[in-house]
Amino acid sequence: MTEASVYIHPTADVSSEASIGAGTKVWHQAQVREGARIGRQCILGKGSYVDKDVTIGDFCKLQNGVCVFHGFNVEAGVFLGPGVMLLNDKHPRAINPDGSPKADTDWDVSQGLIGYGAAVGGGAVVLPGVNVGRMALVGAGAVVTRDVPERAIVAGNPARLRGFACDCGRPLQKRGSGYVCGHDGRTYEIAEPIEAASRT
Repeated sequence: MTEASVYIHPTADVSSEASIGAGTKVWHQAQVREGARIGRQCILGKGSYVDKDVTIGDFCKLQNGVCVFHGFNVEAGVFLGPGVMLLNDKHPRAINPDGSPKADTDWDVSQGLIGYGAAVGGGAVVLPGVNVGRMALVGAGAVVTRDVPERAIVAGNPARLRGFACDCGRPLQKRGSGYVCGHDGRTYEIAEPIEAASRT
């Protein structure tokens, strides 16, 4: 079902079995598969791909060339930069050990989640089964191999903890037992994960 206020570019391929929320725009050569559910006022950029049965929350922005594969879901307010890949197969092969082509029944889909308000920078890859926490920031080009805590900033290959982020997207500074944003003054109490003690 598609709302009347939805814009779908003539070159986009949107399944009749997908659901597109009010005010959403689906741009050039994007593909939305059967069973996908796209929220309200989202933007799906040129060449983006939303696999079968994926849920994208309200107010999300998928830049050009983003791929969200079956098994990943995206909560509301998420930004996925150009070329982001959310993957789903931990043991990828085109064929079985006997040489026969793999079918849908020959592999297990890993479940992953991008949490509310998180942002994933351009060219980043999130591996199968990984969860990115609410309001987290993933640096451009990162390879995310393990779960990202809420509000964490991670970067690199493999991605490692670099700090924590304000709701406005800027890095927080440690102040006493808490954190403060130098841009807007918001303060946060954050329980740091064990990794924080050895971050580089």
